[in-house]
Amino acid sequence: MTRTMPLRLSPDAGWNALNHEIASCEKCPRLRAHCRSIAQIKRAAFRNDTYWARPVPNLGPPTARLLILGLAPAAHGANRTGRLFTGDRSGDFLFAAMHATGFANQPTSVHAADGLALIDCAITGAAHCAPPDNKPTPIELAACAPFLERTLALLPNLRLLLCLGKIAFDTALALYKQNSWLPRKTPRARFAHAALHTFPAGPPILCSYHPSQQNTFTGKLTPKMLQQIFLTARAFIESA
Repeated sequence: MTRTMPLRLSPDAGWNALNHEIASCEKCPRLRAHCRSIAQIKRAAFRNDTYWARPVPNLGPPTARLLILGLAPAAHGANRTGRLFTGDRSGDFLFAAMHATGFANQPTSVHAADGLALIDCAITGAAHCAPPDNKPTPIELAACAPFLERTLALLPNLRLLLCLGKIAFDTALALYKQNSWLPRKTPRARFAHAALHTFPAGPPILCSYHPSQQNTFTGKLTPKMLQQIFLTARAFIESA
């Protein structure tokens, strides 16, 4: 009897298949309804835009050594443009820092066809749908967690996970705990800006405040602070 070998996807094919599955997800009725509602209401400045209004897939190549984990798409940002951190002020702040440190080819990201390319990094989210008040529920975060696990598995060169904000950090720790990547009988890793945590298994985690307007407008996170985070990430992945 002839035995058929299982089909193995190339890294690009597996990455693209995952992104297609993310964009097609309907697991969370509240989030899907909210995304569609926002796309109908719109913001006055974007009244002529056609909103994406679907779960937003990962951004960047599967060859990345750095993975950035954000919170969720913005209602009138990625939920409109279909690309993470694109078309909102958080993205403006983030991509300016990434460009200054060699992780992006340009400092701005306005729409999905503006030529932005990430360099040696990828971006994903703890949630892939825009949540009301930017607050996904624990159940909604748990529904998206398998996408994060598969994202990590599809990055063979991954050296470092950069978590933007405490929710992203807690989401990563929950996955690490599930996979038994956390050290036993040691104090729980805590979120702090610029904190770097290493573990017996799984990629190390670097923490940063999220580039939300709440943090950037108040000066809690400055351009220099975020650039330093990416310089730290660069030094780490080059030495790993």
